[in-house]
Amino acid sequence: MVAPGTSRLILASASPRRHQLLEQVNLTPDHVAPAEIDETPGKDELPRDLAGRLAAEKADAASSQYPDDFVLAADTVVACGRRCLPKTEAETEARQCLKLLSGRRHRVFTGVTLLAPGGIRRGRVVETRVTFKALSENEIRTYLTSNEWRGKAGGYAIQGLAAAFVRAVHGSYTNVVGLPVFEVVSMLAGAGYPPAQKLR
Repeated sequence: MVAPGTSRLILASASPRRHQLLEQVNLTPDHVAPAEIDETPGKDELPRDLAGRLAAEKADAASSQYPDDFVLAADTVVACGRRCLPKTEAETEARQCLKLLSGRRHRVFTGVTLLAPGGIRRGRVVETRVTFKALSENEIRTYLTSNEWRGKAGGYAIQGLAAAFVRAVHGSYTNVVGLPVFEVVSMLAGAGYPPAQKLR
């Protein structure tokens, strides 16, 4: 176990949503250190494997600067079948994703890796299944004008206007937002992070 106050919590992600989710359960990161890595899926790489690999690579990239701290990294992948949907930057991409997800069930995988003092390494991938209603052309067009889709895996943000598209969520809701809070709290507590022990 780590003595209180001796190590910091480093979030290896620039996502404001992940930061907010940690703050929500009183696990405010001491520092944010986004890791720049190549997020291109490997040939025939499955969505679950991609989420786990990217989280691990982000944690490893950030940990070199913070070897004595708790480094937490995550990556979210939206999948339709075996297909990994992009983090959409262009409207045409977002439109294609929304049309693909319309009226269907898809899966959201978030890989989480925690590196802790003493060489502790924890990693897991959490899966949530989300079902969209059938979307009209007007609904898609209206959503695209919001720009909420920009930079979002699968072209939507469940915590925003796209909540109106969701018929059902099976599994962790916060996982779809970008961080499975229950699992992260458990991982931190198991690794000896003091605030997480109190929350467990």
